[in-house]
Amino acid sequence: MKFNLIVLFAGIFFMTSCSKKGGHEHHESEATSDDPNEALYIQVMAIHDEVMPKMDDLYRLKKELQDKISSSKELTVDKKEQLKQIISSLDSADHLMMNWMHKFKPLPDSAGQEAAREYLENEMEEINKVKELTNESVQKAKTELGLK
Repeated sequence: MKFNLIVLFAGIFFMTSCSKKGGHEHHESEATSDDPNEALYIQVMAIHDEVMPKMDDLYRLKKELQDKISSSKELTVDKKEQLKQIISSLDSADHLMMNWMHKFKPLPDSAGQEAAREYLENEMEEINKVKELTNESVQKAKTELGLK
């Protein structure tokens, strides 16, 4: 429950802080602008928006795996270690997302087009890493738990 509140507040904070770039609001309807950095910014945020809802899944799956470890007396040491590694992967995905959100600060328009483009390209790589780790971790946990 505490974790859900943290995620909720972090998400709200992130969405309000990231809804502004360079002192003016950006909306997806502005994607038709001639600014290639605007399109890149929208792509970065789209990936974030795709992955962010999975943060609740990370917490839920982690809890289910922990419950499986504590309630199954028949698990071998190797199996317990495998489950702990999946939990660690879920934790890593969560921390990577939280760190990315904390550090993501689009450059103001005054920074220059080239600097802004380079920053956004780097952020695209980082948020894609978050997406990959999140998807892999969730899939491993679901497979282990017999979920789709």
